Amino acid sequence: MRHLDVTTVSDTHAVVHAVTDDGSVSMHRFDDLEPDATTRVTVHDAATGEHVDVDVTTLAPLTGTASSMVATVNDVHFGEVAAGQIDDHPIGPIRRAEPGDEPYPEVMNRAAADEMTAADPDVVVVKGDLSVDGEDHEWEAFERCYRDPFGERLHVVRGNHDAYQGQDRYAGDQRIDVAGLTIALLDTVIPGATTGMIRPEQIEWLDAVAADATNPVLVMGHHQQWIATAHPNHDDDAGSATYFGLHPDASNALDDVCARRASIIAYSAGHTHRHRVRTMTKSGIPTIEVGCTKDFPGTWAEHRVHGDGVMHLAHRMSSPEALAWSEPCRELYADFGLDYSAYALGELSDRCFTIPFR
Repeated sequence: MRHLDVTTVSDTHAVVHAVTDDGSVSMHRFDDLEPDATTRVTVHDAATGEHVDVDVTTLAPLTGTASSMVATVNDVHFGEVAAGQIDDHPIGPIRRAEPGDEPYPEVMNRAAADEMTAADPDVVVVKGDLSVDGEDHEWEAFERCYRDPFGERLHVVRGNHDAYQGQDRYAGDQRIDVAGLTIALLDTVIPGATTGMIRPEQIEWLDAVAADATNPVLVMGHHQQWIATAHPNHDDDAGSATYFGLHPDASNALDDVCARRASIIAYSAGHTHRHRVRTMTKSGIPTIEVGCTKDFPGTWAEHRVHGDGVMHLAHRMSSPEALAWSEPCRELYADFGLDYSAYALGELSDRCFTIPFR
């Protein structure tokens, strides 16, 4: 097999995606596994008859009673027609839907919405970049895909792509309460800019929410956080006002609130189209990035809320149509010297982990 990715593990199940030499993808789910243990499972390719053994290690279970589930997507990009294109650069590779085919954002987001519908979340949070240009028809397509199935359970905040022309739809911070958890959803957009910001009044709002909440607080927003202690020579170490994510001053202010308010357990963002987990400098809590929905690996994520923590599980959408589009997207940005497959997928520990309450 060309690729064998353990894409998701919980405390009791694992999902493996297998890619054969001809590029076809199959999903294999293994249930009733022993928690907090390594188990050898066998992936069988029906087309070739090939059998491959792979070891999967499940998460330790959370012992508190399960109370709710929150599903999330980001970087869904309705209206996009060229995956892998950066600005006006002609290099890529750049992938487009074939003439007459359904637009790939419609394919990928429908798969995400269908899988989330089957999981029956209490709340669905969309963390920005609903569109590619903030056009009305792009938002209408987004609403059809997500508002129709989820209704009042849907909560949305804008991303940079939704405000390049100064648009204000989906703007503003939101408090969302579910059983066992409060979500503080931050609008991190600077209209007209790619970079992000949390303004002082938003920091005050978050501080007040964290002080008032009787449940643990999960902060969400579109832009990823700058971390001062990132490895040398990494982009995060620049500390520049042009940093691709949240401005360093805003990032530090966010960490300050998290250090002051023990009710806050993590910050979760999108924007980078990758799965990654780092640790805030002062508070020591996770700062999380969730991969995009619209190309590889094609992600939605869930937060399973228990009495003693939250289990974060990323899922690769696995309808035949979604896999047929997302798998060739492994090679995006290769001309820029980026291994997008490794970048976007991250490590298993970046996709599946537990967030303890403080």
